[in-house]
Amino acid sequence: MRRLALAAIAFTAPLAAFSAPAGDTASTPAYVTAALNAPARKDDAADDAHHQTAAIMTFAQVKPGQKVAELVPGEGYWTKVFSGIVGDKGHVYTVWPDGYQQYVGESYANWQKLVAGDYKNVSLIRGGAGDLKLPEQVDLVFTNQNYHDYHDKFMGPVDMAAFDKKVFDALKPGGYFVVVDNVAPAGSGFSSTDTTHRVDPEAVKKEVEAAGFVFDGSSDALKNPADDHKQVSYKPPMSGHNDQFIFRFKKPAK
Repeated sequence: MRRLALAAIAFTAPLAAFSAPAGDTASTPAYVTAALNAPARKDDAADDAHHQTAAIMTFAQVKPGQKVAELVPGEGYWTKVFSGIVGDKGHVYTVWPDGYQQYVGESYANWQKLVAGDYKNVSLIRGGAGDLKLPEQVDLVFTNQNYHDYHDKFMGPVDMAAFDKKVFDALKPGGYFVVVDNVAPAGSGFSSTDTTHRVDPEAVKKEVEAAGFVFDGSSDALKNPADDHKQVSYKPPMSGHNDQFIFRFKKPAK
């Protein structure tokens, strides 16, 4: 199960940069920039360019005062950014499926320290892997390199038709579901989720749309044409170089 732990936290570790399109800093909202420059994030800031954090936050359209649900938050890299953006009037619900933390114990322990410290607008939601029980509807549900995990045996596997419908219901009308994950070969569906830890973007799109979502756009911020999509996403030589898709789905306003 060691590989699962590594896959889950790969995006939080310092990684070698690859040639990804740079975010358009001119269009980055000031509140995103302020959140990235928060003193409490000084240890994370060195990884922001590699992770294209400003571009992803801008693409996700998260704003001050909003409510966000983050699925499987790892060590809190993205959590800290969301917390800074939504501010005191917003909230971040971090969702840890029961059983998952046994594979990422160190990440889970670090996350608990994070929430008990300076991040008072962040809370923990625990439950079964197929559950998504939030105390209120949110503006954004976000998952980074974990959507594919919901298809794996150690997560249940989860009934994804039912789960995506729960995500849909958890969002306010007009809210967004943003999925970032590792690209698998076209036409491979979900066959690589527990081997190379990748997923076919078109399979994800079809599955999420079936829950009632409307595809609302994609970003190439983490695109890497040099990735052949066949190697394990979190192991060398692909670690830190893997091609990733970024999809935004919208819950219709009416």
